[in-house]
Amino acid sequence: MAPLTAMIKSLMAALLVLMALVLPGQAATFTMKRGLNLDQWVTWPGEDQWGDARTILPYPEWRKFLGDDDLRALKEAGFDFLRMPVDPSPFLSDQTTALRHDLYASVLDSVRMINRAGLKVIVDMHLIPAGGSRKIGMTQVMDDPRTFDRYVDMVRKMARTLAGEDPSQVAFELMNEPIVDCDSDGTSLWPYRQRELFAAARSSAGKLTLVLTGACYSAASSLEKIDPKAISDDNVIWTFHSYDPFLLTHQGATWAGDFIPYVTGLPYPLDAVPKAQLDVTLDTIRGRIKTEAPWTRQSGLLAYLDEEVGSMDSPGKLLGLMDAPFKRVEAWAKANGIKPENITLGEFGMIRQEYGNAYVMPAPYRAAYVKDMIARAEAHGFSWSVWSYGGAFGIVDAFNGDKVEPDVMDVIRSLH
Repeated sequence: MAPLTAMIKSLMAALLVLMALVLPGQAATFTMKRGLNLDQWVTWPGEDQWGDARTILPYPEWRKFLGDDDLRALKEAGFDFLRMPVDPSPFLSDQTTALRHDLYASVLDSVRMINRAGLKVIVDMHLIPAGGSRKIGMTQVMDDPRTFDRYVDMVRKMARTLAGEDPSQVAFELMNEPIVDCDSDGTSLWPYRQRELFAAARSSAGKLTLVLTGACYSAASSLEKIDPKAISDDNVIWTFHSYDPFLLTHQGATWAGDFIPYVTGLPYPLDAVPKAQLDVTLDTIRGRIKTEAPWTRQSGLLAYLDEEVGSMDSPGKLLGLMDAPFKRVEAWAKANGIKPENITLGEFGMIRQEYGNAYVMPAPYRAAYVKDMIARAEAHGFSWSVWSYGGAFGIVDAFNGDKVEPDVMDVIRSLH
């Protein structure tokens, strides 16, 4: 029996060594606390220009506008990581076949540039809608199995590109805000799709922390439908996004449905101004709806405005709206044994100015909102990354290289 026992022990020891080599550790290798989302496209070149190295490189496009000093300034302001959106569409486009190697290499160069500035980085595969000359976007990837297979292959290759980096400094997010499973018919495609993406990434990068999410815009309500035990890996961080209340955070956004474009001028919180002033603003919005909205939609839009305002017209109601996503995610995490440090609020923020819209959100409202959301995330032990460096939601840059008001960045600096 002794030789048999010794043989069994030897086999068990060998198995444990093999498992240690194959399986990730019991916690995410990558840790983070306070972050910022970098910009994606600024010049929005058409797909017919993507084959021109002068147009597409360096990649992502923020490399043409930000330098080492800009990144170091973010570190000094108190950020410890950046979420780096990378549009996957050029990697799937026939226009870039000759430049494909250069695109992957440029993403890697960008990662190393961020790390050299003393910041960690999440490489975020950030699909956006197709349109104009752009043929491939979220809809095509989700609806066409062949395009999804190409996306999976791209994830595999991107993971291979990043696999040699320090896993304490680099993490990989497989898809931003998957637009799938948003209906209520009970079908759930995303869990299967995410497992396929996970397998592709893990096969190429055994040590990288992978960032996973729920369906339907990475909402908290979608994350709680995910069974994390279906992903047999602990080197994972789970992400959700929250822009609640949407009525206030997306004012004037022309791409956010047929209601929000009519809404500008609301304060945060609603009681930040006297009630008489708020009533004037609401009457202005109602007048805009009556004048500009299709008559078949006017009554519905007016009723929706009253309903939304009524849901947040007291501090208690607003608190409930903003707390709800955090409470849902916290309950889901506790039920599944996930530590708070392995949860991140990947996006939040308040619009400053919509493209082409003259209205600019007063900076104190934006600062107050960001401060309140940070407080919620940190109270739950979640890391966070605000949206975004520049553009419509910019907290550093506005448009055309102009700088925004310092209020939001002052909130960040005060934490540091």
